[in-house]
Amino acid sequence: MTTSPPRAPHSAPPPGPPQPAADGLVSAARRNLREIAHGLSHPSHPPVPPLAGARKRWRRLLPYAVVLVLTAIFLPVTINVLTHEYELPDAVAGLLVVAQTGPLLMLAHRPLQAWWIIFPADVLGALVLLAYPEPPQGIWPWPPPTLICYFFVLLAVALRETRRTAVSVWALTAATSLVLHLAATDRSNGTSALLPALGAVFMVIGAVIRERGDAQRRLAEQETISEAERAQRTLLEERARIARELHDVVAHHMSVITVQADSAPYRISGLPEEACEEFAAIAASARESLTEMRRLLTVLRNDGTKGERAPQPGLDRVQQLVEATVRAGLPAELSLPARLPDMPQAVDVSAYRIVQEALANVIRHAPGALTRISVTADATHLTVLVVNDRARQPDSPLESSGTGHGLVGMRERVRLTGGTLDTGPLPGGGFRVAARLPLTAATPKDPEDS
Repeated sequence: MTTSPPRAPHSAPPPGPPQPAADGLVSAARRNLREIAHGLSHPSHPPVPPLAGARKRWRRLLPYAVVLVLTAIFLPVTINVLTHEYELPDAVAGLLVVAQTGPLLMLAHRPLQAWWIIFPADVLGALVLLAYPEPPQGIWPWPPPTLICYFFVLLAVALRETRRTAVSVWALTAATSLVLHLAATDRSNGTSALLPALGAVFMVIGAVIRERGDAQRRLAEQETISEAERAQRTLLEERARIARELHDVVAHHMSVITVQADSAPYRISGLPEEACEEFAAIAASARESLTEMRRLLTVLRNDGTKGERAPQPGLDRVQQLVEATVRAGLPAELSLPARLPDMPQAVDVSAYRIVQEALANVIRHAPGALTRISVTADATHLTVLVVNDRARQPDSPLESSGTGHGLVGMRERVRLTGGTLDTGPLPGGGFRVAARLPLTAATPKDPEDS
């Protein structure tokens, strides 16, 4: 039995020379040509004038007034030049002038379409002038009115269209001027080079103005977004601050529960074993809840601050707050009930913070204004009223425009306790803050409803 010799493993053919990059260049050229053609045939803006969003009516009408003035100037001037200096027949001159200057009315809202009419009309006019004798002072291929009119067209295109489209318009203009110059060198006397040169200047000016306007619009949009984000951040910070204060309130109650549950077997004699075990379970659950609340507080204070270690203030310290405000130069009057009713600690803290923030707003925005603080209570609600008059000091306020951060905090505290808040300026000047807080446990209002 004979065996055939082993075959050599199949090997790939040696790599040939690298393929030329001509195909890639052709594809890129075709793609760019398609984009240029699309830009020249599709305007990059809606058919509205550039100042359509202005608040004042005269600014909205300004673009239309400008194009009307341009049309009223170039229409008779161009007819007069073509009929008297170039001696064209009235009918031919009239048709050319209508095509060359009539589309100026479109520059306010459709400059690219206007260019598509004016540019071929100007080229046709240059070709028509070749059929007539050259006048002594004649300029070809672009007569002076046609040249100046076309500068405004290029400016309008640069103001409204993209950079690619504006450059394409200028390139077609320059190429056409060169072709006309080469076609009749004896008639060409300078405007074939003047149009591309000065046209580039006008287009650069228009592009700079357009990009500056785009930058201002983007800046305004970013400022709007930043203001919304700042307001949201302020709201979250205020909620976190309120949550930290509530931690102190709830932690106090949980500590009381823990102490009572731990001490119940010693304070109450004769408790069965099951009751002692139940109290021990309650104490263990309370301690576990306190541990979880401390973890929550650590999350709320993850900004690197240690937080306040002093007890949270209440209405019993409003008198001290008002006295400190008076020493700071703000005249204030306080009305408090002789005996404050029993109230939830969250309501007590919220009432103090509302008075504190209201006084701070008066100091910032109406220095020297007489301020009246009134705290009243009935069987179900606690009412806090802070009213300030018009600023009496001639000095300017410390803050000319408020950020609204204080009002945000007030609303959050009132919503948390299930109360209502009414704020606003007074008819004769000044400001009013009125909060009505329930003295019994209430369900917090949803933020969407407040």
